[in-house]
Amino acid sequence: MKKILLILLALPLVCSFFACSDDEEQNTWETYREWREDNEAWLLEQAAREETPGKAYYTRVVPSWNSGVYVLMHWFNDREQTKGNLVPLLTSTVDVKYHGRLYNDEPFDSSYLRTEPADSIFRTKLTAVVEGWAIALQHMHVGDSVEVVIPQNLGYGASGSGQYIKPYSALIFGIKLVDINKYEK
Repeated sequence: MKKILLILLALPLVCSFFACSDDEEQNTWETYREWREDNEAWLLEQAAREETPGKAYYTRVVPSWNSGVYVLMHWFNDREQTKGNLVPLLTSTVDVKYHGRLYNDEPFDSSYLRTEPADSIFRTKLTAVVEGWAIALQHMHVGDSVEVVIPQNLGYGASGSGQYIKPYSALIFGIKLVDINKYEK
């Protein structure tokens, strides 16, 4: 009998928690409407950007495991020179150099401020970063330097991150894949 009473008392709390979560998500959607729409418009512009007439600036990279998502990538190096180098797996640990900014060119992070594990190096597992990074890195060879545009749904989505990355932010990263520290299968 006590268990039933406890369940009945807890039920309104549980229901109100989920109702609040829906309300918070709706409020976030509305609060960041202009920011979200600006990011979406900018992302469409980047997808259509041309390096020269008829030649796209970015390559649309779609992961094999989810044909409904993509990142945009532009390689700065000659890919022929790195094509024989290793490509990380999702289980790999990589060393990269990077800088990140928002669609309005506002910087929010950079490995160039780090000194550990080495000057300007950020060491991470692909499973420990936003999905857009994991997709991009699995399409890079050691030595590649790219600019990656990550749609908000493959970045931090509706939650944002810290004080600099608002909800629904498209992210732009300059990434150099320096090494694969652990190549795990």
